[in-house]
Amino acid sequence: MHPDELRAQLEALHRESFGWALACSDGDAARAESVLQRSYLKVLESAGTSSFQARSSFKTWFFGVVRNTAAEERRRWIWRKLRLLPQESADAVASERKPAEQSLAESELREHFRRMLGELPRRQREVLHLVFYQELTLEEAAVAMAVGIGSARTHYERGKKKLRAMLEKEQVVAETRRARA
Repeated sequence: MHPDELRAQLEALHRESFGWALACSDGDAARAESVLQRSYLKVLESAGTSSFQARSSFKTWFFGVVRNTAAEERRRWIWRKLRLLPQESADAVASERKPAEQSLAESELREHFRRMLGELPRRQREVLHLVFYQELTLEEAAVAMAVGIGSARTHYERGKKKLRAMLEKEQVVAETRRARA
């Protein structure tokens, strides 16, 4: 793929890519920014080697790059914690930034749903995010997550079932509170 075409594709996917990086970074906006920037660098630096093989859509392929970069970042962070390297300066920078997601969370309901998604196991959360927020098919989500389609379907169904149970439980609690009032 020509470098100009590659840049155009990345620019067109930026907003969605940040949302996916945020999901892969457990909602940490600063880490998501870092993951996304490193993903861009990987892709742009490897443009001459044409790492995108068109076996899937560009979006699916790039989301896989973002997911792998987030996993690398998570391992690096764990390694730093294990080695007990000072993190004060990194923590200070992260605390000064306003969460980029605030502008997206326009309603209390959306934020509540996001918290419920956060309670799901990682794979279930990832597949639901890719399907609902990034509008990928289950097949594309499986490629981005580097799992088989059967595994993606299982995580998808289990995640929907758990979300449904959480919503039903909250509705029963809310109705009980109303009845007492």
